[in-house]
Amino acid sequence: MRRFLDDLYTFSGALAGLFIVAITLVILAQIVSRWLGFIIPSTDDLSGFFLAASSFLGLAYTLKQGGHIRVNLAIQRLSSRQRHKQELLVLAVGSALGTLMSWHLGYMVYESWVFEDVSVGYLPIPLWMPQSSMFIGMLVFNIALVDEFVRVARGQKPCYQDHEDELNFEEV
Repeated sequence: MRRFLDDLYTFSGALAGLFIVAITLVILAQIVSRWLGFIIPSTDDLSGFFLAASSFLGLAYTLKQGGHIRVNLAIQRLSSRQRHKQELLVLAVGSALGTLMSWHLGYMVYESWVFEDVSVGYLPIPLWMPQSSMFIGMLVFNIALVDEFVRVARGQKPCYQDHEDELNFEEV
């Protein structure tokens, strides 16, 4: 199970990277097409959809790699027991909020599919398609938060703290 979850987070991060590459290619195509005297329709829409996909799909990978911004000023002053309780509380609240957001994003995708919503640009793109990447990214992030909660509840350090410790060791 551990291997599957780690692969899921890595795959999600790789997809986020591919969407960033897709943004670059769409914008590059738009620039070249303008030089050649024509316009590719809906490049702004596509870039926005790809940005949302890369942002949400990258959440879990970034969490596991310790890339999210954390304020450690107050946390550093806590005892190990207090820090453990604080980590459990933060991960429990984060997991609850992640579950709520995952549910709402899933419902938004469902409504867009049922009502056949499409984008307002030149290309009528069904909105459930780009919204699905947001839902999947949030769902994987929620799984990562629960995974970290279970890890901390078992008495282990969270993955992001391991990466912070590596960074602090390198700075010294």
